[in-house]
Amino acid sequence: MNAARSNTAIATTATAERDAPAGAAPRAPIVGRFAPSPTGPLHAGSLLAATGSYLQARSRGGRWLLRIEDVDTTRRRPEFEILILRALEAFGFEWDGEVLRQSERTAVYATALQRLQQRDEVFLCACSRRDINEANANASLGCIGHCSERQAQLHEQDCSLRWRVPAGSTVEFNDLWQGPQHALTPPGDIVLRRRDGLHTYQLAVIVDDAEQGITEVIRGADLLDSTPGQILLQRSLGYAEPAYGHLPLLTEASGAKLAKSRHSAAIEPGLASGQLLNALRQLRQQPPLELAQAGVAEIWQWALAHWQPAALAGVAEICVDDGPARNAPAKP
Repeated sequence: MNAARSNTAIATTATAERDAPAGAAPRAPIVGRFAPSPTGPLHAGSLLAATGSYLQARSRGGRWLLRIEDVDTTRRRPEFEILILRALEAFGFEWDGEVLRQSERTAVYATALQRLQQRDEVFLCACSRRDINEANANASLGCIGHCSERQAQLHEQDCSLRWRVPAGSTVEFNDLWQGPQHALTPPGDIVLRRRDGLHTYQLAVIVDDAEQGITEVIRGADLLDSTPGQILLQRSLGYAEPAYGHLPLLTEASGAKLAKSRHSAAIEPGLASGQLLNALRQLRQQPPLELAQAGVAEIWQWALAHWQPAALAGVAEICVDDGPARNAPAKP
């Protein structure tokens, strides 16, 4: 951590300690993270997620880690990682420690998978994504070929490895912004290693969160449906369960997710101040008009001092074309 980042961490920690009630037990350290994939440059939705996670951790004296989610090495592009890091620096984000890259952690994921294999919790699956899509138009529904019942007939080099979700499993948790989530269950057994030998995001993300000591997973609402399966997998591996907060999803006028795969406009470091202010407004914060002429450092100083996460309660989507949030509390 460089000197500037060290000063920021010291200042926010001092603020948290100052605000703690006299005689109170020491608070557990808060650790958040931002984990972009280097498959394209950051866009407005990425900026909103990074800003929300940064404020949620830093405003309470927490640490904020940066992880590059490049476990799918067939899709990563080194030039996009460079653009991501440069953009985050230009927008004033200061992360703690070294950047963690999933592409360098294959052995770690293999060890976690081996633990599940030793307990007979995974099985070979010969079903392809195309097979599943043709059968039910939902590739998340899992194995359709009764593969767990015919393991002796399958060959590992031709199959993916799925984690067998315990029968009747349900998950309940209280999302920081989307509220109580009741009796949720994954739609199917979860692929942990693809047939090409690559480990999947679903395995890598929970291993990394556990090993990095992440206490709060702050991310976009498009990943809310992945949370029950990840919680069950955490429990199976004996990992601590972080708190979850799913930020509103930026959508296009059509309702489609604003995503790199749809070639959404990249954020521009040269317009960092204005775009950061816009992200704060999308997060239902109310930066004063005079900040329109401020630099990113001054904007962050205001945002950290005035972060109001409660303003996002119930907000699931924001259309970038017209601004109103869906499923949002009525505003006076």
